[in-house]
Amino acid sequence: MSKISPYFDYQIDESGKGFLSVNVRGMEVLRLTATNKGTAFTYEEREALGLDGLLPAAVVTLDDQVNRLYKGFQRQVDDIEKYQFLRALQERNEVAFYALLERHLEEMMPIVYTPTVGKAVQQFSALYKIPRGLTISPQNIERIDQCLDNYPWNDVRIIVATDASAILGIGDQGHGGLAICVGKLALYTSGGGISPFHTMPVNLDVGTDSHKLLDDPTYLGIKQPRLSGKPYFELMDRFVDHVEKKWPKAVIQWEDFSRAVAFEVLERYQHKIPCFNDDIQGTGAVVLAGLLSACKMQNKSIADQRVVLVGAGAGGVGVARAIKAGMMKAGLSDEQARKQLFVVDIEGLLVDGKNIEPYMQSVSQFESTFADWGIEGEVPTLNEVIRYSGATALMGFTGCAGLFTRKMVQQIHKNADQPIIFPLSNPNANCEASPQDLADWTQGQAILATGSPFPPVTYNDKDVRVGQGNNAFVFPGIGFAAVLGKCKRISEEMVLESAYALSDYTEEHYLAKGMIYPPIAELREVSIQVTTRVLETALEDGSSDREEIRNINLEEYVRSRSWDAQYLPFVAA
Repeated sequence: MSKISPYFDYQIDESGKGFLSVNVRGMEVLRLTATNKGTAFTYEEREALGLDGLLPAAVVTLDDQVNRLYKGFQRQVDDIEKYQFLRALQERNEVAFYALLERHLEEMMPIVYTPTVGKAVQQFSALYKIPRGLTISPQNIERIDQCLDNYPWNDVRIIVATDASAILGIGDQGHGGLAICVGKLALYTSGGGISPFHTMPVNLDVGTDSHKLLDDPTYLGIKQPRLSGKPYFELMDRFVDHVEKKWPKAVIQWEDFSRAVAFEVLERYQHKIPCFNDDIQGTGAVVLAGLLSACKMQNKSIADQRVVLVGAGAGGVGVARAIKAGMMKAGLSDEQARKQLFVVDIEGLLVDGKNIEPYMQSVSQFESTFADWGIEGEVPTLNEVIRYSGATALMGFTGCAGLFTRKMVQQIHKNADQPIIFPLSNPNANCEASPQDLADWTQGQAILATGSPFPPVTYNDKDVRVGQGNNAFVFPGIGFAAVLGKCKRISEEMVLESAYALSDYTEEHYLAKGMIYPPIAELREVSIQVTTRVLETALEDGSSDREEIRNINLEEYVRSRSWDAQYLPFVAA
């Protein structure tokens, strides 16, 4: 594969400066999102590429374009219109889109990703205008090689793939899940430094069990019940096998799979290809980082905490696994760590040998732990766990708005001067408690984090910080490290290190200001640190065997390989 794309390639001139060699002309240059610079084409480029007369006379800079585009963004009347504005820009001019996003990331991230992307997913078929990414379904899986060859980028390094069975707390969304993958990859580029021309969003359209979608005449996905069991994994196996054959070092991030298959998909492929599940591992890492930072704020160890996690889906169990790993890293045994973790599902506390599925086993509780609690049922309820466990931290992954009550939170406050309360469900409407209520119920003492951004809150004129435990702080760094390391796998140690890198960054820059996560505006700098630390771990544990980078300054290497949104000179091929 000699070119990034059939349409253009990146080359370096004799002085060491990069340029694009373009082999299309005229309107085709302006219609391709990767080659369109619009009014920023120089007069020389316009003449060489057959654009003379096709553009206004003025030649402007990228900064001029971004300023004009930002004014257009501000004119949009609601979040969905803002989302559509940005998606249209991305399909018109890729570099300008990322330049705009990078300059206004904190403002625009809730638009391109959670919470607005959830609304866009639900309206995907109605909003659909321009194709992006790859759709694999039972209708074309037999032609998977041709489908992969049809994709416009030749050298894919990062793939975000979903079967859309469990999207952001809104469930089975069928073909609409593709919007999630597009949004994630936008963050890989703007936040992580991955070139957009090495990425691929994939919807594994295996059907849907949503009657609303199946009965919708405008629905664009395959209209059949979801595949399951053997047919489902036959399709998945073919997809993975053929991606590995075409792009052997491509990293796959599994996204928004239901708990029924998420752990099985991860376990099935994690030793075959470099892959990870963001809902399980990314969520686990980012929440662990927040907990570590909260412990530093308390001048305590994670080994001192007793944590109640509500919700035993992919996210909840992934977080429990990460916290257990953090407790063991702090010196506890596996058994000791499990005795300080209380994972509660709709049926009550997960108990070893009782109401659990195999993926829950490693974080289930022992019967001996609650033998003297005097509970009424076979396993403790959430209220009983909070009452008797001595919990110092409470975390939610349920999508059940208002689940955390004043009584629950105040019980935890009795056990800790600064209770750690993380209602992490997305979108905001599904959050287990509002940050303002949590501040009021704890006299402003709670250490808070949510999954989506919330406005600042106060208690008696005191500002109470609300951290945003967003996976974007870790997944771009994990993926980019795996790309740069040409990793054969993504190890648990690599994922765990991302949590410590994020916590250390926060401690260095923001902990003294009462923050347990950095601001989203610093996502690129955070990702540089996470990428560097994860890459170091990959080299240490053998996930990467790139000996030629082992003894160099890895942070400088990561920075040198990061993509920036800027126009390069164009030369006619």
